[in-house]
Amino acid sequence: MIISEKIEHAVRVQSNKNGARSFYLYDTTSMRNKITYLKSVMPQEVDVFYAMKANPHPAFLSAAQEAGVIGIEIASLGEGESALKAGFEANRLIFTGPGKSPEELCWSVENSIRTIHIESLTEVYRLNEICKKSHKVQDILVRVNANFDIHGAQATFSGGSRKLGIDEEKLSEYMPIILGLDFIRFRGLHVYAASGVLKVEDLLMNCKLVFHLARNIEETFNGAACDIIDFGGGFGVDYLESREDFSPDRYADGLRHLITEYGFHDRRFVLELGRYLAADSGWYCTEILDIKESRGIKQVVTAGGTNHFRRPAALSINHPVVIIPMKQSPLFSSQENVYKEKVYIGGPLCNSADKLANDIFIDEAHVGDIAVFCLAGAYGLSMSHMEFLSHARPDEIVIFPEKDGVEYAYPHLCG
Repeated sequence: MIISEKIEHAVRVQSNKNGARSFYLYDTTSMRNKITYLKSVMPQEVDVFYAMKANPHPAFLSAAQEAGVIGIEIASLGEGESALKAGFEANRLIFTGPGKSPEELCWSVENSIRTIHIESLTEVYRLNEICKKSHKVQDILVRVNANFDIHGAQATFSGGSRKLGIDEEKLSEYMPIILGLDFIRFRGLHVYAASGVLKVEDLLMNCKLVFHLARNIEETFNGAACDIIDFGGGFGVDYLESREDFSPDRYADGLRHLITEYGFHDRRFVLELGRYLAADSGWYCTEILDIKESRGIKQVVTAGGTNHFRRPAALSINHPVVIIPMKQSPLFSSQENVYKEKVYIGGPLCNSADKLANDIFIDEAHVGDIAVFCLAGAYGLSMSHMEFLSHARPDEIVIFPEKDGVEYAYPHLCG
């Protein structure tokens, strides 16, 4: 992967400031462009939400707001409060995820958020009691753990035993109960089968199966109108540089045909996109502190590791890496370097799991250079275990275009 001159310049500037060893760079231009493009190609029945779990930094929420997403998908009270602080009204929030606490449900009802996505029978009874005490009726979607999944996806969320959603085969027992409760209003389904899907055909097959499920529910249960169908996210990012980028326009065309085939033009369809929108708007940058050969393999040791950027180790996937040469003089004549070879890259943590890249080919690298991990705008800092070993927290640098056309970088720490 090649990074732009703007990003390379920002890396060099920040690396020379105050001895900065590790930091994130954010440029949300790509995210804004993607949202604008999706709004232009998706069927008019589709609403695009930003799944802020991908990156809760204020710059990303601002980008989502300014680019015109319908709203924000939250998975905690903290995310909800951050979304409100960023300027989103409560009726533009949808609350997903298992294990919602009574406090979170109370907050959601009190603020009249758009929809709460129910994950269990316990949750729906708990919510109904809260609504009863508040004298409010809350719109809900039922999340379904469907009997199908998507093979080859980066992560699957349906099929088998799951904490996410209500098993499809239990709907015959649960739906009459849900429809009979007085203080919740059933509005439709949430079926999120997989994440990180690159093949459009796989996600469209998921859409077709969800449409079939919705139709069956409406035909089986009196009063069950699936006015809203939430597909979750799923749009993949090509971390492995396989040139298999997800095609949103092909997906949009296929979804448009399915909507017509099922006569679902009177419905609303939700896409909660996080990784797809945010990934290529961020770079994790960390200084190479050491290079050493160990039993025939080069080990590149960086200032930050999984405490700053956990995703590569958690998902066992290499992100594209670019080395920015800083041309530091070697400390001694036989100091090791990397030249056109495969290496392991890891941080300063005292465990073997601290790996940022496994068996990855590097053209050239020297001690003092900056390793830049691309596609790091999603599930970066907020996913990482920053407190482990009490290393310094990396800065988060947001690049803004100023009126004179010059790009400036400065810290904008989350929280």
